[in-house]
Amino acid sequence: MSDLPSIASPQLWAISVAVLLALLATDFVITRRPHAVEMREAVGWSVFYLALPGLFGLLIWQLYGRSPAVEFYTGYVVEKSLSVDNLFVFMLLLAAFAVPPELAQRVLLYGIAGALVLRAVFIAAGAVVLRSGTWAFLLFGAVLLLTAGKVFREAMRHEEYQVDIERMRSVRLMRRLMPVTGSYHGGRLTVTANGRRALTPMALVVVAVFVTDLVFAVDSVPAVYGVTEDPYLVFATNAFALLGLRALYFVLHSVLDKLRHLNYGLALILAFIGVKLLLHWAHGIWAGVPDIPTEASLAVIGATLATVTATSLWADRRDRIRT
Repeated sequence: MSDLPSIASPQLWAISVAVLLALLATDFVITRRPHAVEMREAVGWSVFYLALPGLFGLLIWQLYGRSPAVEFYTGYVVEKSLSVDNLFVFMLLLAAFAVPPELAQRVLLYGIAGALVLRAVFIAAGAVVLRSGTWAFLLFGAVLLLTAGKVFREAMRHEEYQVDIERMRSVRLMRRLMPVTGSYHGGRLTVTANGRRALTPMALVVVAVFVTDLVFAVDSVPAVYGVTEDPYLVFATNAFALLGLRALYFVLHSVLDKLRHLNYGLALILAFIGVKLLLHWAHGIWAGVPDIPTEASLAVIGATLATVTATSLWADRRDRIRT
């Protein structure tokens, strides 16, 4: 297979990375002074980080045409929907590590910065795999179908994600490498205690968040490659979805547990994209096999998310009325 088609020139890559680093630096400056995030602040930043991809998609449409813009918007919706599941796990991790409310946004920011680096590695690896042959679509499709089955089975069994700090391998490894203090020291990751450099619980939770995102990246990156083969657009969708996670966490913190049907929707979306990848592979061999257009994918994903959100809110309202 030849090089993957991409709208991005080296200059566009450079500008995009520079803007991304500037946004991350701004977030680190904002969170330098730990404070509990109020809803007004969280909503303001959420609106900002939702407006950015909206404007970026319009810019792509203006410069490169309708097709890549629709691919970007579709990929962004996929990533944003999957990121909500990330947020639920992050919420459990922060509770398990007893992170003070004023430090929560700094923990999330560290995790997001690490996740961006991790996603860049996965995206580059995915591009290499796709260049090696059309069999990669079979691999990505199989990964998504297996993940969809796992998510659906967990949803059917009503399994809750459990966080046991003592059993987390990353935490045990960190404790073997360095001593850990018994309390937080602001946003610091290490301190000097009894003449020795020691980790703080802040370092442990940051690593736990980073390792957790490693698991999510396994299905997240192939899912976006199921929408677009352009590595730049895959990177852009991941970057925009991750950048808004910090603010979105505080907006959705009180309602995440009410989205009880979200995993059913995510399983359906992952399965749909998995089938789309398999059909795309087969279409390249047998022209008679249908190839699902991106516009249809966006419609299916949007309808799925709207449905599970509506049914979740209805079920929550029904239970409140009964009680």
